[in-house]
Amino acid sequence: MSSHPSADHPAAQPPGRGPVDALISQTRRLKVDMDAVLRDTPSEGTDPEERWQRALCDLALHQLHDLDAHLAQLREGPPPVLEPPSALEPTAPPTPPAAAPRSGSLLSRVGSAEWNLLTDEASWSGELYQILGRAASAPPLTLDELPSVVLDEDRPRLTAMVTDCLVDAKPIDGEFRVVRPDGVVRTVHMMGEPVLDADGGTASMWAVLRDVSELRRSQRTVDETRDSLHRHQERAQTERRLAVELQEAVLPPWRGSLRLPHRGPRALDVAAHYVPSSSGALIGGNWYDALELPDGDTLLSVGDLTGHGVSATSGMAMLLGALRGMAMADTAPGRLLRLLNQLLDATTQPALGSAVCCRYRPESRTLVWAQAGHPAPVLFRDGVGHAPAAPHGVLLGATSGAVYGEAEETLEVGDLVVLYTDGLVSRHEGTTAAGRLLGLAPRLAHARTAQDAVRTVIEEFDECERQDDTCVLVARVQE
Repeated sequence: MSSHPSADHPAAQPPGRGPVDALISQTRRLKVDMDAVLRDTPSEGTDPEERWQRALCDLALHQLHDLDAHLAQLREGPPPVLEPPSALEPTAPPTPPAAAPRSGSLLSRVGSAEWNLLTDEASWSGELYQILGRAASAPPLTLDELPSVVLDEDRPRLTAMVTDCLVDAKPIDGEFRVVRPDGVVRTVHMMGEPVLDADGGTASMWAVLRDVSELRRSQRTVDETRDSLHRHQERAQTERRLAVELQEAVLPPWRGSLRLPHRGPRALDVAAHYVPSSSGALIGGNWYDALELPDGDTLLSVGDLTGHGVSATSGMAMLLGALRGMAMADTAPGRLLRLLNQLLDATTQPALGSAVCCRYRPESRTLVWAQAGHPAPVLFRDGVGHAPAAPHGVLLGATSGAVYGEAEETLEVGDLVVLYTDGLVSRHEGTTAAGRLLGLAPRLAHARTAQDAVRTVIEEFDECERQDDTCVLVARVQE
């Protein structure tokens, strides 16, 4: 295409080969690095964040391929313009339309065109024929004919751009979709300017047309995965809020110590605390509970239902409600766990749970307890702690017809009973929660109340990197 005075500025001279070669080298190094990042990005899976990351990497790689191709074309210089065949020349055999670009390609070339308004002639570069899928022997489309290959809904946009360019001398910068003869729809980005004659009138219009179909596809993928990620985050936030509200509604709202039973001597001073995971994002099915029974006994229990979110907290609420109801009916700890196991076994949504249930009898100061795949209580007396041997008991929901044994401990005034759920320490740590608790015996000996003991336990485990939430319950035998 010959140079013409532009409506805005004179034609710029192409940069020297040296700077362009340097840019090409930098771009290709970036392509290699970006390709390595893309290979390390998970290509499968349902996690929205991973899909979004891969879509961004894919888009960046497409843009680098595009930049590399454009820089190479800049180095090679403008392509020759294909003139339409003369009527006096022999007609060449028809050339089939250019094949559709390979998936993932960006057509590596940019087409150009010029439309002479005085003669109504058009000249196209060979790449524009490829972009529009037209035979190289076909005459180029005039400005009046160009809308015929554009999608109906995009024609007004093209018409408005061309009119603004020819009438108001505005530069063209916009996109529209074209339908190739093979039926493939491509997105084309068009940039152009009017070319003025000596009198300042518009003599012609030139344009550069670039196929951006694959680039737009990558951008749509990024947008879709970003929107999916936002929706996933919103759902997660909503579910977490509901889980927290349900948990707060079910667990006892203690602030400080609780005396159980409320009347009579030989009561228990009880305190508990829920400890979230280190990230704070996972709300599980942990519970703690202390309940005064009709005969003056006290039920102590902690447990953990598998899973996280609303499903775990709602299952925990169901299990805790059943536990309280059966305990009020004077059900012993071993039988209580057996009935809870049957309840989980009968639910439509299978789940597993662990629990320890204790029944404290104040008259004899005895603690009868049973466990279902759960850590045993840790007992402290006079600055010394020990974890009693656990009676037989499997996880709740693990097997039908499971039987749970019971154990009994005689307590004394000042004794501490510590119940806890898994999650106090990370599974990767070299110690167990029971071992860490036993090491607290000298400090717990100075605890005057159950709340003081809970505070000591929380301070000890507060710096642990917890992958799950947990809870702690402490009961102190009083006079």
